[in-house]
Amino acid sequence: MSFLRSKTRLLVVGVVVLFTLMAPELWAQEAPAAATAEEVAAPTTLMDMIIGGGVFMLPIGILSLWMITLAVFVSLQLSRKKYIPSGLKEDILAYMSEVRVRSSIDAAAQDPSYLGRMVVSSYPMVDATDPESLGRDKVEDAIADFSARENLGPMVFIGYFSVIAQGATMLGLFGTVAGMVLAFDSMGLSGGSDPGALAKNISLALITTAGGLVVAIPSIFLFYFFKNRFNRLVSDAQHVVIQGLDAAVATVNADQMLARVPEGIAET
Repeated sequence: MSFLRSKTRLLVVGVVVLFTLMAPELWAQEAPAAATAEEVAAPTTLMDMIIGGGVFMLPIGILSLWMITLAVFVSLQLSRKKYIPSGLKEDILAYMSEVRVRSSIDAAAQDPSYLGRMVVSSYPMVDATDPESLGRDKVEDAIADFSARENLGPMVFIGYFSVIAQGATMLGLFGTVAGMVLAFDSMGLSGGSDPGALAKNISLALITTAGGLVVAIPSIFLFYFFKNRFNRLVSDAQHVVIQGLDAAVATVNADQMLARVPEGIAET
């Protein structure tokens, strides 16, 4: 399965993105210790807020990079071309309308798409001795078995978005609890005389909460978006296979169906 074979590539891409973003900080020379009054009074930037979140922001940042890398990877994998190529769809419907089951299987065998593999797995179950349905029940069972096998790989990757959402939320909550504990601890030690330390610890609590939600909310959205997209592609592929079978059944029974039409109606 292409999804399973791509795990190593996904990991490598994530590591490269992570080190690319971290490189400027790792290579930058230490700034002069002396700071001017203007620098001290400078407004807090987004990077300052992230750094102020403490060590809890590092795993949250890693999860955000994982989310972005995974979103790009899954988006490329769930392309309609890889699931239902228009050319293969037209060939299958054309062959099956002429009851050329073997030609449909041969054409599908040359295409590595999801639809191609489904046709190869299901159309050999077509029963020529059953002209009424051409073994429809067996074909549908083969489609269900194929989907159960093939759908596992993509859903594993899509499920990672749920893991990221839950992990980011829990890390944000953990940072919140840690920040509040430090805030009350500093308040007790200073007797409430050091509002700066108290504000810093409360800031840690709030920033980690916000950071976790910033990662978790898009992850939840991406989970349902890609899950629905995948289910739609699978459903469309199954529909094409059944549509081809229906076309073959209609061709086989065309004369019988026409014979059942009362005289004079067929011409209208």
